[in-house]
Amino acid sequence: MNNDAPTLDHPDNDPWLWLEDIEGPRATKWADTQTAATLERFGGERLAADSETLRVLLDRPDNLPIPARRGGLLYNFWRDAGNPRGIWRRTTLDSFWTSAPDWELLLDIDALAAAEDEDWIWQGAMTLPPAHDLAMLRLSRGGSDAVSLREFDVARRCFVPGGFVLSEAKGAVDWLDADTLLLSSAFGGATQSGYASTVRLRARGSDPASAPILFEVQPSSMGASGIHDRADNRVVFVEQIGFFDTATWFGDRGGPKQRMDWPDDATVCWHDGWLALKPRTPWTVGKATYAADTALVIRMAAFVDGGRDFRVLFEAQPRRALQGMFWAGGLLVLSILDELRPVFLAFSPGDWTERTVAGLPDGGTAQVWPLDQFEEESDGTMLASVQDPLTPPTLMLIPPGLAAPVLLKRTPAGFDADKLVVSRHEAVSVDGERIPYTQTGPAGLTGEAPVHLSGYGGFAISRLPGYSLATGKLWLERGGTTVIANIRGGGEFGTRWHEAGRRAGKRLSHDDFAAVASDLVRRGVTRPGRIAAEGGSNGGLLIANMLTRYPERFGALFCTIPLIDMRRYTRLLAGASWIAEYGNPDDPDDWAFLGPISAYHAATPGQTYPPILLATARRDDRVHPGHARKMAAKLQAMGYDASFYEPAAGGHGYGKDNAEVAGFVALGMIFLRRSIGWQV
Repeated sequence: MNNDAPTLDHPDNDPWLWLEDIEGPRATKWADTQTAATLERFGGERLAADSETLRVLLDRPDNLPIPARRGGLLYNFWRDAGNPRGIWRRTTLDSFWTSAPDWELLLDIDALAAAEDEDWIWQGAMTLPPAHDLAMLRLSRGGSDAVSLREFDVARRCFVPGGFVLSEAKGAVDWLDADTLLLSSAFGGATQSGYASTVRLRARGSDPASAPILFEVQPSSMGASGIHDRADNRVVFVEQIGFFDTATWFGDRGGPKQRMDWPDDATVCWHDGWLALKPRTPWTVGKATYAADTALVIRMAAFVDGGRDFRVLFEAQPRRALQGMFWAGGLLVLSILDELRPVFLAFSPGDWTERTVAGLPDGGTAQVWPLDQFEEESDGTMLASVQDPLTPPTLMLIPPGLAAPVLLKRTPAGFDADKLVVSRHEAVSVDGERIPYTQTGPAGLTGEAPVHLSGYGGFAISRLPGYSLATGKLWLERGGTTVIANIRGGGEFGTRWHEAGRRAGKRLSHDDFAAVASDLVRRGVTRPGRIAAEGGSNGGLLIANMLTRYPERFGALFCTIPLIDMRRYTRLLAGASWIAEYGNPDDPDDWAFLGPISAYHAATPGQTYPPILLATARRDDRVHPGHARKMAAKLQAMGYDASFYEPAAGGHGYGKDNAEVAGFVALGMIFLRRSIGWQV
């Protein structure tokens, strides 16, 4: 092995620093050469066949369309084989009920990209209530987070001549009226995280650069945003202090007037004079202390006037956690996970009578949300999506008043699930904590099962076992077993679960994942060399740590769009916004716990590392491609089996259309299968 390992005691003392030059000729030549070598090694007929198999499934015309109602019509963005970039369309609810809805085409993104010779990718639209006849479209090049904003005439199905336009930048926009925008864009000033630092008032026909600033935050804050609260005719200004903390002001077109003194870490939503609030950490008000994840309600006017006589609607338990809350037609709906089983409770303001949203299948994974995109337009109709690892998603409609859910659409099966079973287990981590995981595959224990193990463990995101076309078709249907680990750092059991895997606890999150791998061997499911692990983004940091900390427990690792260099991550793209999750590497106390999980620094020569494929996307402007590039280069210099893949587009994802996504995923699956000796 080559012992020329880089010495990385200073963030700029890095022999692979040149690979951070995203579009630099030397760096892109290296990335393109590496990508070609990976495709040469793992490509061929099998990759082409698997990619096409998955693409066909993703592009099926009978896949599930998810609508959102605006002004009485159901809007949907749709991709299929004939529309790879997608189309924006709308229909009526009555038509949506039918097997062949009559969709009105609003915009064809493929046609737009061809006409303008741009790599346009749809990122959403903000329409103007109540008519919704004008929209500000969000279009990105290649799938990046940065977007171009352009005004669109929905009724005429064309861009407005001389209308609102804003150059590419990260940010958002809201309508104050047909001739005035609230502009929260990094084009007008960016924070260190790369997000908007100002909220501007832009009138029609004006220069956005000279638009008056209504609200501004310091560069050290994550970002600023402005929202038009139409129901109460006010403007809400928000400073995103850090990833989990915000400061909120109520104001008007002249700017912020009054700061709301609820906790900065609280989740809030309000409707018709009522405020609902969930603190992320314990909150003491007077003689009362409310635990983290408690759901509280109070009259907004009373709160603004200093009242703190809250009504408690929900209190968290160790394995019963509040996931979120929303208003729909005057009802406050709480989304709860009870031992990972979904529960939805609805409350009517006033007496706050608790009712369960009934009629949803028991077990599996479920989501419930308002049909109407704008709260002030909601009549209480909700949508529900239910699924499990072997049952495709079903879309149900919950009528106003919590009437029994009715079937709207059902996704067709994408793989053969006969003889497959789903079971739930628990591993014991290094500190004795029980770590749940869901296993799907053939019944019986062979000790040789080819296992695909995945996890995330960050940012309070709950990773629940759903129906996956990719692993279903390319792993389960071929006789393999899949496992999803609910490791700490996620939100499955609320804030306590997240806190246990945040900052210094991130190491425990990684220990949890390794414990699940070990438990699969202990139970006789498989052996270490047959475990193929995959994770992306924060999950990419997880997978990189399996390489450096627990290499003996895995046969192969697929590390996608990853965060890896924890010494320089705050200097790269949006990295500064994640300090609340990981810590600050420039603080010696934080580096003391960050250094050991910075896999880029922890990788050393002479170890027995399993094969790894590091994959990123050049247009990812959230997690810098340099993380994956540098890690691959360092590992290869040490003589390890490290492959690299970087498509030119895709953003913080696997591709700009279903064909690119299918190719990315299929490549990873082939790499994993071959590396663990599973030739199917």
